[in-house]
Amino acid sequence: MIMVNGDEFEWREGLTVQDILDEKKYTFRLISVWINGEVVKKRGDYASTPVPDGGEVEILHMMSGG
Repeated sequence: MIMVNGDEFEWREGLTVQDILDEKKYTFRLISVWINGEVVKKRGDYASTPVPDGGEVEILHMMSGG
């Protein structure tokens, strides 16, 4: 089990950040992701960034405007 934005989420072998984004239907262009307090630096890395069992994932939709 992992935590995603404070909610329990079922962990499985090979789970990636992109899997979580897809399952939670996050489609925002401006997203920032942290795993256990460390930022995932590039959006292109989401599909190759594994999420460890017991991990805490924070996903924030960044807003822009003026």
